Amino acid sequence: MKISEFTQKVRDAVAEQLGEEYRVELREVKKNNGVILQGLLIISSEENLIPTIYLEPFHAAYEDGVPMGEITDRILDIYREETPKGNINMDFFSSFQRVKERICYKLIRRQENEELLNDIPYVEFLDLAVCFYYAYSGTILGEGTILIHNSHMKLWNVSTQELMKLAIENTPRLFPAKLAPMAEVLREIMDVGGISDFEPEIPLKVLTNNRRTHGAVCILYPGMLEKIAEKTGKNYYIIPSSVHEVILLEETGEEKAEDLKKIIREVNRTHVSAEEVLSDNLYFYDNFVKTVKIIF
Repeated sequence: MKISEFTQKVRDAVAEQLGEEYRVELREVKKNNGVILQGLLIISSEENLIPTIYLEPFHAAYEDGVPMGEITDRILDIYREETPKGNINMDFFSSFQRVKERICYKLIRRQENEELLNDIPYVEFLDLAVCFYYAYSGTILGEGTILIHNSHMKLWNVSTQELMKLAIENTPRLFPAKLAPMAEVLREIMDVGGISDFEPEIPLKVLTNNRRTHGAVCILYPGMLEKIAEKTGKNYYIIPSSVHEVILLEETGEEKAEDLKKIIREVNRTHVSAEEVLSDNLYFYDNFVKTVKIIF
Protein backbone atom coordinates (compact mmCIF):
# COMPACT_ATOMS: atom_id res chain seq x y z
CA MET A 1 0.00 0.00 0.00
CA LYS A 2 1.34 3.44 -0.93
CA ILE A 3 2.09 5.65 2.05
CA SER A 4 -0.43 8.26 0.88
CA GLU A 5 -3.23 5.68 1.04
CA PHE A 6 -1.90 4.28 4.32
CA THR A 7 -1.80 7.66 6.08
CA GLN A 8 -5.39 8.39 5.07
CA LYS A 9 -6.57 5.06 6.43
CA VAL A 10 -4.71 5.68 9.70
CA ARG A 11 -6.20 9.16 10.00
CA ASP A 12 -9.72 7.80 9.51
CA ALA A 13 -9.19 4.96 11.99
CA VAL A 14 -7.74 7.24 14.69
CA ALA A 15 -10.49 9.82 14.18
CA GLU A 16 -13.16 7.14 14.53
CA GLN A 17 -11.60 5.88 17.78
CA LEU A 18 -11.27 9.34 19.35
CA GLY A 19 -14.67 10.67 18.39
CA GLU A 20 -15.98 14.15 17.69
CA GLU A 21 -14.13 15.80 20.59
CA TYR A 22 -10.88 15.55 18.63
CA ARG A 23 -9.76 16.67 15.21
CA VAL A 24 -7.25 14.45 13.41
CA GLU A 25 -5.26 15.86 10.51
CA LEU A 26 -2.45 14.85 8.19
CA ARG A 27 0.41 17.20 7.49
CA GLU A 28 3.66 16.99 5.54
CA VAL A 29 6.51 18.12 7.79
CA LYS A 30 9.71 19.45 6.23
CA LYS A 31 12.78 18.38 8.16
CA ASN A 32 16.51 18.93 7.77
CA ASN A 33 18.09 18.28 4.34
CA GLY A 34 14.74 18.61 2.59
CA VAL A 35 13.38 15.40 4.13
CA ILE A 36 9.57 15.38 4.16
CA LEU A 37 7.79 13.22 6.73
CA GLN A 38 4.11 12.36 7.03
CA GLY A 39 2.75 13.63 10.32
CA LEU A 40 -0.49 12.83 12.12
CA LEU A 41 -1.84 15.68 14.27
CA ILE A 42 -4.32 15.06 17.07
CA ILE A 43 -6.05 18.28 18.11
CA SER A 44 -8.13 18.68 21.26
CA SER A 45 -10.21 21.74 22.11
CA GLU A 46 -9.17 21.42 25.76
CA GLU A 47 -5.39 21.53 25.16
CA ASN A 48 -3.06 23.72 23.13
CA LEU A 49 -0.36 21.06 22.79
CA ILE A 50 -0.61 19.46 19.37
CA PRO A 51 1.59 16.38 19.03
CA THR A 52 2.89 15.26 15.66
CA ILE A 53 3.21 11.50 15.30
CA TYR A 54 5.31 10.51 12.28
CA LEU A 55 3.82 7.67 10.31
CA GLU A 56 6.75 6.30 8.30
CA PRO A 57 7.71 3.67 10.94
CA PHE A 58 4.10 2.54 11.15
CA HIS A 59 3.88 2.23 7.38
CA ALA A 60 6.98 0.02 7.42
CA ALA A 61 5.42 -2.10 10.16
CA TYR A 62 2.20 -2.43 8.15
CA GLU A 63 4.18 -3.53 5.09
CA ASP A 64 5.82 -6.16 7.31
CA GLY A 65 2.42 -7.58 8.22
CA VAL A 66 1.33 -5.72 11.37
CA PRO A 67 -2.49 -5.35 11.27
CA MET A 68 -4.00 -1.89 10.93
CA GLY A 69 -5.84 -2.33 14.23
CA GLU A 70 -2.59 -2.84 16.15
CA ILE A 71 -1.05 0.19 14.46
CA THR A 72 -4.02 2.36 15.39
CA ASP A 73 -3.89 1.15 18.99
CA ARG A 74 -0.18 1.89 19.22
CA ILE A 75 -0.65 5.43 17.88
CA LEU A 76 -3.38 6.07 20.42
CA ASP A 77 -1.18 4.66 23.20
CA ILE A 78 1.60 7.07 22.19
CA TYR A 79 -0.82 9.99 22.20
CA ARG A 80 -2.36 9.14 25.58
CA GLU A 81 0.80 8.11 27.40
CA GLU A 82 3.53 10.30 25.97
CA THR A 83 1.80 13.57 25.08
CA PRO A 84 1.99 16.21 27.85
CA LYS A 85 -1.45 17.19 29.07
CA GLY A 86 -2.70 20.70 29.68
CA ASN A 87 -2.00 24.09 28.17
CA ILE A 88 1.37 25.76 27.76
CA ASN A 89 1.63 29.52 27.85
CA MET A 90 3.94 30.47 25.00
CA ASP A 91 3.68 34.23 25.56
CA PHE A 92 7.22 34.23 26.96
CA PHE A 93 8.56 33.56 23.47
CA SER A 94 7.54 37.02 22.33
CA SER A 95 9.99 38.57 24.81
CA PHE A 96 13.62 38.61 23.69
CA GLN A 97 14.76 39.24 27.24
CA ARG A 98 13.15 35.99 28.34
CA VAL A 99 14.63 33.81 25.61
CA LYS A 100 18.07 35.27 24.94
CA GLU A 101 19.86 33.20 27.60
CA ARG A 102 18.95 29.98 25.78
CA ILE A 103 19.54 30.92 22.15
CA CYS A 104 21.97 28.39 20.67
CA TYR A 105 23.37 27.37 17.31
CA LYS A 106 23.74 24.22 15.21
CA LEU A 107 25.17 23.20 11.84
CA ILE A 108 23.22 22.00 8.80
CA ARG A 109 24.00 21.47 5.12
CA ARG A 110 23.55 24.60 3.06
CA GLN A 111 22.79 23.34 -0.44
CA GLU A 112 20.22 20.77 0.69
CA ASN A 113 18.38 23.32 2.85
CA GLU A 114 18.07 26.27 0.46
CA GLU A 115 14.29 26.52 0.88
CA LEU A 116 14.55 26.46 4.67
CA LEU A 117 17.35 29.02 4.70
CA ASN A 118 15.10 31.51 2.92
CA ASP A 119 12.99 31.57 6.07
CA ILE A 120 15.58 31.50 8.86
CA PRO A 121 18.60 33.58 9.94
CA TYR A 122 21.92 31.88 9.33
CA VAL A 123 25.65 32.42 8.89
CA GLU A 124 27.66 30.64 6.21
CA PHE A 125 30.50 28.36 7.29
CA LEU A 126 32.28 26.50 4.49
CA ASP A 127 29.57 24.40 2.79
CA LEU A 128 27.40 24.56 5.92
CA ALA A 129 24.99 26.98 7.55
CA VAL A 130 25.04 28.02 11.18
CA CYS A 131 21.42 28.40 12.24
CA PHE A 132 19.83 29.21 15.58
CA TYR A 133 17.34 27.68 17.97
CA TYR A 134 15.84 28.22 21.39
CA ALA A 135 16.71 25.39 23.80
CA TYR A 136 13.68 24.91 26.02
CA SER A 137 13.65 22.97 29.25
CA GLY A 138 10.68 22.42 31.53
CA THR A 139 8.70 19.96 33.61
CA ILE A 140 5.87 19.58 31.10
CA LEU A 141 7.66 19.48 27.73
CA GLY A 142 11.04 18.27 28.94
CA GLU A 143 14.01 19.15 26.72
CA GLY A 144 13.64 20.34 23.15
CA THR A 145 14.30 23.03 20.59
CA ILE A 146 12.42 25.71 18.69
CA LEU A 147 14.03 26.78 15.42
CA ILE A 148 14.36 30.56 15.13
CA HIS A 149 12.78 32.02 11.99
CA ASN A 150 13.04 35.42 10.35
CA SER A 151 9.62 36.25 11.84
CA HIS A 152 11.07 35.80 15.34
CA MET A 153 13.94 38.16 14.56
CA LYS A 154 11.47 40.75 13.35
CA LEU A 155 9.34 40.32 16.48
CA TRP A 156 12.38 40.68 18.73
CA ASN A 157 13.97 43.42 16.61
CA VAL A 158 17.37 41.72 16.62
CA SER A 159 19.96 40.93 13.96
CA THR A 160 21.66 37.71 12.89
CA GLN A 161 24.89 39.07 14.38
CA GLU A 162 23.20 39.45 17.78
CA LEU A 163 21.90 35.89 17.62
CA MET A 164 25.37 34.65 16.73
CA LYS A 165 26.95 36.49 19.65
CA LEU A 166 24.46 34.98 22.08
CA ALA A 167 24.78 31.49 20.61
CA ILE A 168 28.57 31.58 20.92
CA GLU A 169 28.15 32.28 24.64
CA ASN A 170 25.13 30.09 25.39
CA THR A 171 25.75 26.87 23.50
CA PRO A 172 29.03 25.83 25.17
CA ARG A 173 27.53 26.74 28.55
CA LEU A 174 24.31 24.77 28.08
CA PHE A 175 25.80 21.91 26.06
CA PRO A 176 29.50 21.49 26.94
CA ALA A 177 31.71 19.73 24.41
CA LYS A 178 32.78 16.15 24.93
CA LEU A 179 35.85 14.66 23.23
CA ALA A 180 36.35 10.91 23.59
CA PRO A 181 38.24 8.11 21.84
CA MET A 182 36.15 6.24 19.29
CA ALA A 183 36.56 3.00 21.25
CA GLU A 184 35.03 4.59 24.34
CA VAL A 185 32.07 5.92 22.38
CA LEU A 186 31.47 2.54 20.76
CA ARG A 187 31.66 0.87 24.15
CA GLU A 188 28.99 3.24 25.54
CA ILE A 189 26.70 2.92 22.54
CA MET A 190 26.97 -0.85 22.20
CA ASP A 191 27.22 -1.50 25.95
CA VAL A 192 29.75 -4.27 25.41
CA GLY A 193 33.22 -5.02 26.70
CA GLY A 194 36.32 -6.02 24.83
CA ILE A 195 36.49 -3.00 22.54
CA SER A 196 39.35 -1.57 24.58
CA ASP A 197 41.50 -4.42 23.27
CA PHE A 198 41.37 -2.78 19.87
CA GLU A 199 41.86 0.86 20.86
CA PRO A 200 45.27 1.12 19.16
CA GLU A 201 43.55 0.16 15.92
CA ILE A 202 40.97 2.94 16.28
CA PRO A 203 43.03 6.18 16.26
CA LEU A 204 39.91 8.31 16.06
CA LYS A 205 38.23 10.70 18.48
CA VAL A 206 34.61 11.76 18.54
CA LEU A 207 33.71 15.39 19.23
CA THR A 208 30.14 16.07 20.30
CA ASN A 209 28.30 17.71 23.20
CA ASN A 210 27.09 16.27 26.48
CA ARG A 211 23.67 15.55 24.96
CA ARG A 212 25.01 14.06 21.71
CA THR A 213 22.43 16.17 19.92
CA HIS A 214 23.51 18.67 17.26
CA GLY A 215 27.02 18.26 18.65
CA ALA A 216 28.84 18.80 15.34
CA VAL A 217 28.64 22.52 16.09
CA CYS A 218 31.27 22.00 18.81
CA ILE A 219 33.87 22.70 16.12
CA LEU A 220 32.71 26.32 16.36
CA TYR A 221 33.07 26.59 20.13
CA PRO A 222 35.63 29.34 20.83
CA GLY A 223 39.12 27.86 21.11
CA MET A 224 37.91 24.26 20.82
CA LEU A 225 39.86 23.18 17.75
CA GLU A 226 42.97 25.07 18.87
CA LYS A 227 42.85 23.41 22.29
CA ILE A 228 42.60 19.94 20.74
CA ALA A 229 45.55 20.63 18.43
CA GLU A 230 47.71 22.01 21.25
CA LYS A 231 47.87 18.61 22.92
CA THR A 232 49.62 16.99 19.95
CA GLY A 233 50.87 19.92 17.89
CA LYS A 234 49.48 18.21 14.81
CA ASN A 235 46.97 19.00 12.11
CA TYR A 236 43.93 16.77 11.87
CA TYR A 237 41.12 15.79 9.58
CA ILE A 238 37.53 16.50 10.60
CA ILE A 239 35.13 13.84 9.36
CA PRO A 240 31.47 14.99 9.43
CA SER A 241 29.86 11.91 10.94
CA SER A 242 26.42 13.54 11.27
CA VAL A 243 24.79 16.73 12.54
CA HIS A 244 25.32 15.26 16.01
CA GLU A 245 29.08 14.69 16.00
CA VAL A 246 32.32 14.86 14.04
CA ILE A 247 35.26 12.44 14.04
CA LEU A 248 38.83 13.70 14.38
CA LEU A 249 41.82 11.95 12.80
CA GLU A 250 45.36 13.22 13.36
CA GLU A 251 47.42 13.78 10.23
CA THR A 252 50.31 11.34 10.02
CA GLY A 253 51.08 11.53 6.30
CA GLU A 254 49.75 8.04 5.71
CA GLU A 255 46.15 9.07 5.17
CA LYS A 256 44.70 9.46 1.69
CA ALA A 257 42.19 12.28 1.65
CA GLU A 258 40.48 10.86 -1.41
CA ASP A 259 39.86 7.57 0.38
CA LEU A 260 38.51 9.35 3.46
CA LYS A 261 36.11 11.34 1.32
CA LYS A 262 34.86 8.17 -0.37
CA ILE A 263 34.21 6.66 3.05
CA ILE A 264 32.23 9.74 4.13
CA ARG A 265 30.01 9.55 1.06
CA GLU A 266 29.45 5.82 1.46
CA VAL A 267 28.60 6.06 5.17
CA ASN A 268 26.23 8.97 4.55
CA ARG A 269 24.30 6.88 2.04
CA THR A 270 24.20 3.64 3.98
CA HIS A 271 24.45 4.31 7.72
CA VAL A 272 23.23 7.86 8.39
CA SER A 273 19.58 8.87 8.07
CA ALA A 274 19.01 11.46 5.34
CA GLU A 275 17.82 13.97 7.92
CA GLU A 276 21.04 13.72 9.96
CA VAL A 277 23.65 13.93 7.19
CA LEU A 278 25.95 16.91 7.71
CA SER A 279 28.25 16.92 4.68
CA ASP A 280 29.88 14.75 2.04
CA ASN A 281 33.05 16.82 2.28
CA LEU A 282 36.22 16.19 4.26
CA TYR A 283 37.51 19.02 6.46
CA PHE A 284 41.05 19.72 7.60
CA TYR A 285 42.22 21.75 10.59
CA ASP A 286 45.54 23.47 9.95
CA ASN A 287 47.24 23.98 13.30
CA PHE A 288 49.68 26.54 11.86
CA VAL A 289 47.08 29.01 10.56
CA LYS A 290 44.33 27.92 12.99
CA THR A 291 41.67 27.49 10.33
CA VAL A 292 39.37 24.81 8.93
CA LYS A 293 39.14 24.19 5.20
CA ILE A 294 37.50 21.72 2.84
CA ILE A 295 39.81 19.13 1.27
CA PHE A 296 39.01 19.20 -2.44
